[in-house]
Amino acid sequence: MNDPDHDAEELARLLRDAFASGAALSHWPSSVVPASAEGAYRVQQQLLQLRGQRAGGWKVGAKSGTGPIKGAPLPADGIQASPARLGRARAVGLELEIAFRFGRAFAPSNRSYPSDEVIGGLASFCAAIEVVASRFAGWPDVDPLLQLADLQNHGALVVGSFIDYDGGFAFASPSLRFGFNGHDIATDRPANPAGDPRRLLAWAVNHCTTRGLRFEEGTIVTTGSYTGLHLVQGSGTAEGQIAGLPPVRLSLD
Repeated sequence: MNDPDHDAEELARLLRDAFASGAALSHWPSSVVPASAEGAYRVQQQLLQLRGQRAGGWKVGAKSGTGPIKGAPLPADGIQASPARLGRARAVGLELEIAFRFGRAFAPSNRSYPSDEVIGGLASFCAAIEVVASRFAGWPDVDPLLQLADLQNHGALVVGSFIDYDGGFAFASPSLRFGFNGHDIATDRPANPAGDPRRLLAWAVNHCTTRGLRFEEGTIVTTGSYTGLHLVQGSGTAEGQIAGLPPVRLSLD
């Protein structure tokens, strides 16, 4: 009989080694594929522990304004300030997002924090570029639960300069520009599929606190792409500008 705890630890070790080596996984035991989202979230936490990393942030997203939310912790060593320079991963995609930073902590609790209390804890926000990368050679044709365990295909997060939180900002569909090597890579009608991305924030906080984890002051939460995923070919520089926010820049070697 399979041991779910052993299987989760084995997958976390495989992912830890892939992070360290940069080599994509082409084979893995079928037993390590999580049976549920909860199993994938367990792998995420074990992966951070094995890498000796704390969660400096979270990525959260939803495919519609009412659809289910999922997310992943962001290792602190993968969050960089703009302008940033990174080596190009085996498979890289770029997304332009809005990231929020919290000005208070949330203690572990048996109750869920209401959305208005969570939003009331926001201190600042910024434009951000998420680098999408996978530890699996077959990506994107990989079991969704393996992708979730793999920090939901997270490679790195580049954050622009933060400004004070403004509740009146046009979060659902701000005016923006996103380019790579001078070529426009934004969609024709940029918008966050989750609608107002602030609806995702309570999920991130409560995902931690109801599992006995403290959501620390200063935690950054990035909330899904306004531009879709752009697959990068070769090296170059990505520049994003969301109206009302400082620009964000990433160079890939």
